[in-house]
Parts: sequence; C-alpha cells; structure tokens
Amino acid sequence: MPDKIDLYKVSVNGFDFEFKKELVEAIDLVQQSAEKFYLIQDYRSVNAKLVEADHTTKKQTIEIEVENYFVEIKDELDQLLDQMGFDTAGGKRIKELKAPMPGLVLEVSVTEGQAVLEGDKILILTAKKMENSILIHADAIIKRIYVNDSQAVDKGQVLVEPG
Repeated sequence: MPDKIDLYKVSVNGFDFEFKKELVEAIDLVQQSAEKFYLIQDYRSVNAKLVEADHTTKKQTIEIEVENYFVEIKDELDQLLDQMGFDTAGGKRIKELKAPMPGLVLEVSVTEGQAVLEGDKILILTAKKMENSILIHADAIIKRIYVNDSQAVDKGQVLVEPG
C-alpha cells in the first residue's frame, strides 16, 4: 500500500497551498443551493458561489465577494497518480508509469510499439500477497518497457514509458 497522503494540494490563482485533512474537515460548509455555499471557519463567515467547475480536471472558478478565484485541488488520488508518473493536469498525458509500491512484476501485458487504449492493463504487480493491475489512463503507444516478468521493483521505479 502506498504511503498515505494527508494533505490536499490546492492552487488558487497560481499560488500553491497545502491543507491538512484535519483543517479541511474542521471547516463548516453549508450548501445553500447547487452553486451557492456558506463557509464558517475561526468565527469568520464567507459566502461563495461556484461559477464554473470541470470535474475531470478538478478545476473550479469560485466567486467570493465579487472576486473570482481559479482553484485546482489535488486530493490523495491525484497526488498518488502524480507519484506514479501520470500528468492529470495536462489532460491525460502520461510521461511514465512508475511502481506505486515495492513488489514483483508478475506479468507484463504489453510490448514496445503497441498501441493501448485508456483502461488497458499494462502489467500486474504483486505486493503484500495482492495482485495489482496497473492500467493506462490515456490512449498511448508503448515507447519503452523497463521491466520484465518476475522482476522485483522499488516504489517509484519507472516501469513503462508511453509515447
């Protein structure tokens, strides 16, 4: 199992912040309608309006006191995908697939030069007596394979490079 990430990484108008889960969970957020929210934290209240949201990229435009804020949120899954080599912010471009944990490559399911589609199985990694299918999250062509069947890998080791 990968290391647990206890932070939300948030970008607001190009400025980056990190928030611990406890802080986020301590915020009192009341949804007044589909796009209007009322937030209370540390005895301060704020009215917010969700102007626009792209759930695929987790980017939102939020209006607070007539000023717009452009927000991008990376939760545990997004951060794990970043660690594995996925570029979620770039619209499903993948630079390399990395091992999410130490383990043993049970089976490589692709060959170099092979075209793969989003959701295709790239390989099976066994760790802690569990088999984990590593899937590709965008259409690609396999440029290079760095591992073989029965090879031990470390966490973060590059497994496959899509082109």
